[in-house]
Amino acid sequence: MILSALLTSVGINLALCFLFFTLYSILRKQPGNINVYAPRLVAEGKAQQRGRFNLESLLPTASWVKKAWQPSEDELLSIVGFDAVVFMRILTFSLKVFSVAGVLGVFILLPINFVGTQLNEDSSDLPNKSLDSFSISNVNDGSNRLWIHFCAAYVFTGVVCYLLYYEYNYISSKRIACFYSSRPQPHQFTILVRAIPIPSGSTCSETVESFFKENHPSTYLSHSVVRRTSKLQDHYEKKLEDVEHNVRLEQSSLAGKEVSAAFVSFKSRLGAAVALHIQQGINPTEWITERAPEPHDVHWPFFSSSYLKRWICTLMVFAACAALTILFLIPVVIVQSLTNLDQLETWFPFLEGILSLTVVSQVITGYLPSLILSTFLSFVPPIMIIFSSMQGYISHSRIEKSACIKVLWFTIWNIFFANVLSGTVLYQVSVFLEPQKIPSVLAEAVPAQASFFIAYVVTSGWTSLSSELFRSIPLLCNFFKRVFSGKNDDEFEVPSIPYHSQIPKIIFFGLLGITYFFLSPLILPFLLVYYCMGYIIYRNQLLNVYAPKYEAGGRFWPIVHDSTIFSLVLMHIIAIGIFGLKKLPLASSLIIPLPILTLLFHEYCQKRFLPIFQAYPNECLVKKDKEDLNDPTITEFYENLVTAYRDPVLSMQYPVSTDGRNTPLLHTA
Repeated sequence: MILSALLTSVGINLALCFLFFTLYSILRKQPGNINVYAPRLVAEGKAQQRGRFNLESLLPTASWVKKAWQPSEDELLSIVGFDAVVFMRILTFSLKVFSVAGVLGVFILLPINFVGTQLNEDSSDLPNKSLDSFSISNVNDGSNRLWIHFCAAYVFTGVVCYLLYYEYNYISSKRIACFYSSRPQPHQFTILVRAIPIPSGSTCSETVESFFKENHPSTYLSHSVVRRTSKLQDHYEKKLEDVEHNVRLEQSSLAGKEVSAAFVSFKSRLGAAVALHIQQGINPTEWITERAPEPHDVHWPFFSSSYLKRWICTLMVFAACAALTILFLIPVVIVQSLTNLDQLETWFPFLEGILSLTVVSQVITGYLPSLILSTFLSFVPPIMIIFSSMQGYISHSRIEKSACIKVLWFTIWNIFFANVLSGTVLYQVSVFLEPQKIPSVLAEAVPAQASFFIAYVVTSGWTSLSSELFRSIPLLCNFFKRVFSGKNDDEFEVPSIPYHSQIPKIIFFGLLGITYFFLSPLILPFLLVYYCMGYIIYRNQLLNVYAPKYEAGGRFWPIVHDSTIFSLVLMHIIAIGIFGLKKLPLASSLIIPLPILTLLFHEYCQKRFLPIFQAYPNECLVKKDKEDLNDPTITEFYENLVTAYRDPVLSMQYPVSTDGRNTPLLHTA
């Protein structure tokens, strides 16, 4: 790709961003759009429909930027919860990383790359200059200037590892602080018990009560047996008043159909933790325990599936993911053909005249490939949510976390490796079956795709962020509701932020930035713009649009940490190969300790911080349990805990709210 093609792509996306920002600043002030641009505030009663139309509302303003910037992190925590704070910490971490990378890359490495003469390009014709002139490919083989790239790799790795340690330490400490400041929550006192062996002549409820009274006499409080309710959930999506009678009839008919699983609650957090981490029965396949999610986070359809069915579904999900990966190679091939005009002319000779036009060729090579790829990729997150929900997870938060991991590695493989290696699936796999060739293969392939990924950051990053702010689909839905009903719909659902699609995108751009830090530092300014935009836009959306439906306790951060370590090691492997290709074998050899040290650092962080995200320490549990002894509301909490984990389909007439948060599945008759 030449420089003018990149500038064409940047110009198109800048125009789209400016258009979306302008339209947002105008439309958010219109009387009928408050449900689109501030649904969370409307649901909380903090915003109402504005008055009549006036000319002032047609003037675009940037006041929303100041409002999004002002709240402190503690204020953000009290408003949108801990997961949202961790999400914003991911963005601030990325900003810190690429601010340092930008200084090193743009002011030191980029000039060195540009003054090289390896590619023998005419420096006077800048618009038609290849973007490879700004990459390490342009540095002369064996040049001593390559040692600057070597030193930059070490310095940058040290900075990233320091920032990773700082963030891991900060977020884990914040997680403990949030636990200390929280009120008693049902999931802190409850575990899920599965594979309950039910003797003949006894019920599941009687078996559970007898077992835990005998083995946990001082801490056992109550239990709630899970029942099959799949038939009722066929009815549930209809309005309650239309099927209330049928629901009550089926409640009584299904009341005896118990699942061999139960939510068991204890009098203390420590009691629940002991029961969770100790094998309950002699047979390890019976009385299986796992941590209970929040009541409104429970994915109830899970319990209507047998163990064998869930196991088969898991295998089917892996097969479906593999099939989707292969299928996604079709748009990848299309994209690769668009970036290579010679190949495109060979396939379609009749396009030769059109492709000879400068503007057309610049749009096709600079803008269209990344647009096509990002469009196809937008269908992947909802598909991964469906796949994850089939695997038998007991909570929506675990489903979303699983989908987040699937989307991330799907993106890394199909967007990065598939485009870089540009071959068949068998070729892509065969590369990794010969480890000794990986550095040299990646060193040749990765720099060649720098221009494509710069355009991808601009299209999939800048424009998608501005469209996130504009909310085009909710805006259109709201418009058609007003047109056909004559008024706004008073009943609307406040959305929650789709972590499973947004976090993988942030991480993937981080991988691109780390990988191309010393290969093609021209990508770094575009990434910095993306993260700056993301910081403001997501703060605005969290404060006005999204509302948390559950708390995952910041468990998305370890995914970010692991992915960043992977990105660093990938950069090191490419560095080993690139210094070898550039005939600097000593630098190639001296890079080898870097991935080893990085992995050792990762192992230390896993042992130091990861356990805090898996379970709260005994010290914290005991301290909170002692505080409960002086809590006058703890008796009432225990009473509500008895019915907290009742399936909403079976408890429509008996709503329970133990933590002050509304559940959309609970209704009063």
